[in-house]
Amino acid sequence: MSEAGALEGSRLAPLACGVRGCGLALARVAREPGTFERRLGCAQGHSFDLARSGYCNLLQPNDRRSLDAGDSAEQVAARTRLHARGADAELVRALVDLARVERGAPILEVGCGPGFALEAIAREHAPLALGLDLSAHAIDAAARRVRDVAWVVANADRRLPVLDRSLELVLSVTGPKNWPEFRRVLAPGGRAIVAVPAADDLIELRESLLGEGRPTERVEATLAAAGADFELVQRSSARTRVDLDRAGLADLLLATYRGARRREAERADALESLTVTLAVDLLVLAPRR
Repeated sequence: MSEAGALEGSRLAPLACGVRGCGLALARVAREPGTFERRLGCAQGHSFDLARSGYCNLLQPNDRRSLDAGDSAEQVAARTRLHARGADAELVRALVDLARVERGAPILEVGCGPGFALEAIAREHAPLALGLDLSAHAIDAAARRVRDVAWVVANADRRLPVLDRSLELVLSVTGPKNWPEFRRVLAPGGRAIVAVPAADDLIELRESLLGEGRPTERVEATLAAAGADFELVQRSSARTRVDLDRAGLADLLLATYRGARRREAERADALESLTVTLAVDLLVLAPRR
């Protein structure tokens, strides 16, 4: 691709070397004055090539359990089709409203997937945006579509490849909630925005596939897990009901953990259509002092 991506720009996101025991700042590797190679490197000599689409894979061998970690290409395609249906429109609008930062402020979304929410935030607020996901398929799709966001493959369950106290905002919508790491990378005054499935999220689907649709409350458990590092400053929600045909239901299953269960997938295949609630609670949190 000829158009330079964000990792080839004059101002780089505050990335850190992921090699164990390093953690030094990553920068573009100079070939000669005024020109650069298509890789990032640190002062210790560790380097990471940029993919043709412009993203950088910072995964270390001990950061993944398989060579094809994270969402598969099929799951990424399913999420993309759901986005095209508008299934995540309310959620994206709510996140754009919450993620108000100054122009050029460094922000990160962990578990960004194909990057639709971060793309909308970047378009509206023009931050120095960084998207991180374990799936190379998801990050490649995001990098091919959006050039003004820095995209990296990394494991958000481990140490984030981000410099200490360097970010104004961390988002986790479908990604891990690594609270100690969120606190480490946030600058003073920074905040975290996390999404938690609401009690009635997918309730119709759960009732059809599992035979019961009891509401499942997750916010209190999330706040308890965050409690040592963060305090709640704002709570809101995003919800919609979408009419899905058989193909849409198949995509929804692929995009959730239930899609891996053969029995539930067979039950879903028998459904001609279903109206499904998609609902999340959005929590804005600040690091405890």
